[in-house]
Amino acid sequence: MPDNGYDRIAAVEYARKWAFSRNPDYIDFHGLGGDCTNFVSQCLYAGGGVMNFTPIFGWYYISSYNRTASWTGVEYFYNFMVNNEGAGPYATETDQYGMEIGDVIQLEGEGLDIFTHTLLVTRVVETPEIHILVSAHTNDAFMRPLSSYSYDNIRYLHIEGVRPNVV
Repeated sequence: MPDNGYDRIAAVEYARKWAFSRNPDYIDFHGLGGDCTNFVSQCLYAGGGVMNFTPIFGWYYISSYNRTASWTGVEYFYNFMVNNEGAGPYATETDQYGMEIGDVIQLEGEGLDIFTHTLLVTRVVETPEIHILVSAHTNDAFMRPLSSYSYDNIRYLHIEGVRPNVV
């Protein structure tokens, strides 16, 4: 059942289907700075079905030349998700204990002082510690342990829901 318009299972199923290949409806940004945020955006869209067509500051993909920076750029994605008050997905920053499947994690690259990687949470296991498994593009992965990544900083984004387009 969708959670405020967001179907977490559909997002994870999309990740399962496309983690090791590319959906031909979208350009592969692997050689153009990385495909991770593009992939996570596709997953979120599969789980919510609503884009935000606000010029410049929205969140949409029509083609490689007709899209917003937030669809493919790590920082732009973050800024859209935590500030979105219009159509499309919206998120709040939380900690590892607030994570569910279909949520998003961003990593700051080692020694880079900027966030450089976006991941989709595809499983959360409490045993009693929290173990998070993620899926990603660029370095393709499905159900990869978050603990296997090297990074300097991390931020957790809980997808609160998806608002419909209002006409």
